[in-house]
Parts: sequence; C-alpha cells; structure tokens
Amino acid sequence: MDDNGFDWGTFLRRWQDEWVPSEDEAMELEEGEMSLSDLAALGAPPASEAEVADAERRLGTRLPPSYRGFLLASNGWRLRDDSIYQLGAAHEIGWFGDPFGMTPMYRESLDERSTERKVLLAGMWERALQLETDSDMSYALLDPGDTDEHGEWALYVYKGWSGEYPARYPSFRAYMQRRYESFHAERARLPEFVNDTSRARDADVARAREEALSGRWEAARELLEVARRYGRPGAWGMLRQLDVLSQGISGGGAFFGDLVADPRCADELVPVMALARVRDSRPHLGGLQFPLGAETDDAVRAAADAILDRVRDGSYRYAPDGDFGQAVAKAREAARWGDTDGAWRVVRAALPSWSPPAPGLLGPLGLLADPVLGPVVTRERGRELLATPRGGRAGVVPEPVPDLDPRGLSWLAESPRWNSALYGSYRCLWVEGVEPEALPGLVGQDAGAGLTAPPVRPAGWFPHDVRRQRDDSAPWEDRAVVEVGRTGSGWAFGFDPAAGVRGPGRLFVSPAAEASRGGGRAVVLWIRRGRDDLPALFHLSVAERGEELYAYTLRGTDVECSGAVPEALGPARVLSGADDTDRERRLLAALEEEFGLALPRHALAEGILPELTTRSWNRAPREGECFSYATISVGRPRP
Repeated sequence: MDDNGFDWGTFLRRWQDEWVPSEDEAMELEEGEMSLSDLAALGAPPASEAEVADAERRLGTRLPPSYRGFLLASNGWRLRDDSIYQLGAAHEIGWFGDPFGMTPMYRESLDERSTERKVLLAGMWERALQLETDSDMSYALLDPGDTDEHGEWALYVYKGWSGEYPARYPSFRAYMQRRYESFHAERARLPEFVNDTSRARDADVARAREEALSGRWEAARELLEVARRYGRPGAWGMLRQLDVLSQGISGGGAFFGDLVADPRCADELVPVMALARVRDSRPHLGGLQFPLGAETDDAVRAAADAILDRVRDGSYRYAPDGDFGQAVAKAREAARWGDTDGAWRVVRAALPSWSPPAPGLLGPLGLLADPVLGPVVTRERGRELLATPRGGRAGVVPEPVPDLDPRGLSWLAESPRWNSALYGSYRCLWVEGVEPEALPGLVGQDAGAGLTAPPVRPAGWFPHDVRRQRDDSAPWEDRAVVEVGRTGSGWAFGFDPAAGVRGPGRLFVSPAAEASRGGGRAVVLWIRRGRDDLPALFHLSVAERGEELYAYTLRGTDVECSGAVPEALGPARVLSGADDTDRERRLLAALEEEFGLALPRHALAEGILPELTTRSWNRAPREGECFSYATISVGRPRP
C-alpha cells in the first residue's frame, strides 16, 4: 500500500472527533475505574522530524513510510478495542528480540512445501520491531524482512494467550485502518454514535441494496463488505445472502444477523438456516435449541422451530406469493420427475417478478431449502439469479448458464461420478406411456407400495450412503430402491445407482414383463462393471403388454439369449470386439437410438427424485432346486 498522499492528521483527527465510549467503557466510567479524559484522549502530540530521526539512528534503520507518517502526526495512540491498548512513542519502540523463543518452534514446522509467507513468519520473531507499550499479553510487531514494493513492513499482531498464528497486516496503515473500522463496529448500535462516517456507510448499504436488486451483485458485495467491517446494521445479513446464493449453503450454520428477527424474512432466511443445521451430521444437535443468531420474539422462534421440523423431515416447500410463487410450483413439478433444466428455465423467466417481502431481502433464498428445487439452484445458477434484475429494478439480463443434463444415456459411461468404484453396478427400468405414479402398481414391493420423498441429504452425499438395506429375510431377495422420474420422450423410469455388485444370478427374473402390463413397452438394463474377481456383465430385456419379447445377458464372453433381439441391439453388434467401457458406451448409445431413452444426470446425482422399493428382481427357489447360503456376522469380541 503506497502511503504517499495519505493524510494521517485528517484520519486521526476524524477518529478522535468520532470517539464516544463503548458499552464496556461506559461501564468503566460509571464504576469510576476510568475518567472521561483518560478514555477520550486517543492521540499524542506529533513527533518532530528530529525525534523520529533519533529513533531511526538508535534502531539502525529507516522506519517504513506509513509508520513514520503516523509518528509525525501522533507520537503514539491509545487503542482500547482490542488486546493492544497503547502504541508507544518514537523513543519507546524497540526490537522485540524473540524473548519467548518462538523462532525454533516455528522453524520446526517448516519443510520443502512451506510457503514463502510461512518462512517469513518463522524468522519474524528475531528481527521484528515492537510497537506496543501496554497490552493484554499481545504484541504489535513490524517485520523489516516482510516488505512490499513501497517499502512498507508487514505488521503482525500476536495474542500470546490465544494459541493462534499471528494476524498479518500488509502495513502499519492497513493495521490502523482495520482498528478504526473495529472502533466503529464496537459502537455501531449505540444511538448516540452518528457521524459523517457512519452516515456514509449507511448510504453504502442502501446503495448496495439497489445494486443487488438491479443485478449488479458484485458491486453490491464490495459496498457491503466495507459496511460490514464498520458494523453497519443490515450489512452482514445482506452480505451473507449474496454469499449463500453465489457459493451455496455450507454445513455448520448460516446466519443473517438481525434480519432473521423480522417475521417478514422468515420464509426466505430461516429455511436456509434450518437446512444448514440439518446437514450438520453431529447427532447431538437435534436436541438443542435452533440457533438463529439474533434476539427474536416468541412468534419468530416458534415459526423457526416449525420450519426446522419440516426441513428435517423433508416436507418443507418453498411457496412465495404471486406470479413468482406460481412459477415456483410449476418448476417444482418439473424437477420432481427429473427435468431440472426445465425447472430452472421456469424459475429464471419468473425472477423479475420476485419482490422482497422485507427491505433487507435481496433474493428468493427459500428456493435453496426446498428439497426438490434446492439442488436445481447450483452455484452457477445462483450467480445467474443474482445477476438478474428483480424486485421491479431495471438492469441487463445475463446470458443463461448452460443446461446441466446431457442428452440420452451415454453420460453413464463417461461421468467420473458414475465410473467410480462405488458404482460398480447400476440397473434401470423404463416403462413407455405411463406416468411415474403408475410404477408402484406395476413393480412395487406390495399392493400398498408408493413413492416416498427423498430424505434430506447431507452436503456431499453419494447415493449409496442412503440406500435402504436389502430385506435379508430370504437370501435370494433383491428388492431395488429406485429413484423414479420421467424422460422427455414419454417414458417413466426407475434407477438404482447402487445395485448389488454381483448382478443378475440364476434366480433373476426381469421386471420388464410385469412393468409392461400397462400396454406399452418396458426396458430393463443392468450393467456390472468388471473388476479383478468378477467379469463385466451386461443384461438387457424388453417386454410389451405383459410378455417378454427378448433378452440377453453377457458375462465375460458367455451370452445367454432369448427371443428375437433386433440387430441394432444384438450383443454381436454392440458388445463384441471392444473393452468393457466401450461396450457399455455402445450399448447405451444403441438404447438411445432404438427407444429414445434418457436419464437425468443432475436429478440422480443430487438425489432429489422420489423413491420406490420394487418387488424382488429374483424369484424364490422352486421345489427341487438346491442352493447353499452362508451368513457371516462380524463384530467385536466381548471383553
């Protein structure tokens, strides 16, 4: 930071003129521990050039520009809002000399991968200049070995009681600017703390709101970041909204300051906070009070607890009013069956009609907590949302982000997510001309089978993490838990991304015939990728009107085939003369071409589709068939 042209006198006088006691200082005044004159006097008379020159001769070095300029404006400064209480005068500063032996400890942690910053820090303790003369076991240290192109020395603040690494500031001026901001933040809520600086930052907050609603969210973020450091009301909550929409919801908590205390904000902000809490996997959190991060009345608290319950059990639905609310309902119906790209197009077109229910709200954050629509709003789409004018504001509409889902099925063989060892086997059923709601009646595990909403997913989940356990009452049972949806070409589907690794066995019965009882065609595909102890397996079966038309299973090089398989799908054409990955890709491409089949990658990867437990894909042994099974239980021995 170039200190040329910076007016230290004006800066420090403004700081002094704006001073009012903080809440802690006011208490000290009331209790007589400090006098007002002692508290209010922040600065000191300027040092003369001769005094600064004497200090430089004593130290054997020229002081960095911003610190030198400071001394010539105020020969010391009182800081009471941090663990550094007093910066000394020119004649009081001296070399730190590492009296506590920090250098060896920091150098022990260095290795060939250590950054330049860590290397500098390790050597800082022996060469640093100590500035503070009063503190709470804390040290303000200027490092002549850590300099920039303007000759500024980095300043480190080490709090000896904290156990943390020192905080680094690029210059003395940067450190004082941060202390000035903290001075404001400490007093921001005091009614008497009103001055030109606070009014300017409040104007920035108001301007940021207009910038954000007009789609210029990055400019809004810059304004809010500065206002947040000054502690201005509303800045933190608005900034967090921009962060959540542009970066997603992180586990461990999401807070929006005092905005959450406004009942008008509950439907947009509280669901996001609830989802962040639910995604935190620590089991003890369920019995603790839902932290809102602000003081609220009983009505807001009760509403928040009810929202948390709905988010936790998956029943929460984002339902705003007006035209935007109607678009949200339409988008949810599309995403519910897998068309996440279509759902986003509906939401995107309706964004200009969204209006903030309260002045501090910047966007429809409630979308993110909806179990169906939340995964539709990726980080890229969240930024597109922020760049779209809304709330009646004018602005430039951004270019749409690309759709997420590739066409057809080939992505199953190409996506690293699905090629991982965790997904060594997957199976799918397609039924032509029926709605997804019809699948329970065709292939459900019993007469009362129905679709169930997907459970709330922890951040970074994989489908196999939440698979229901197979019914082990009979060893041959192989009920599939499939995610159910609809393709754009008129097929309902059920997809199991974590099927049993061994694939179809001797008791396997394809569900295609039962699924086709509705009158249309049904297709079953089961692929097991090869590994060292098992060859690759490919199964295809097609049925129509309750009758199987053809089927084949390829294990390694052995083929079992029945019915008249069309040449375009035949194993001799699509599964011969290639490695396993290429055979998988060719079979998937042939199914795309023959039937127009597809699967929605994003909906499956994010687990937002309803689920169905099917009947077993194996039959029970017939009389006279003998099979041997062994059940092994593994556990810790009792002491």
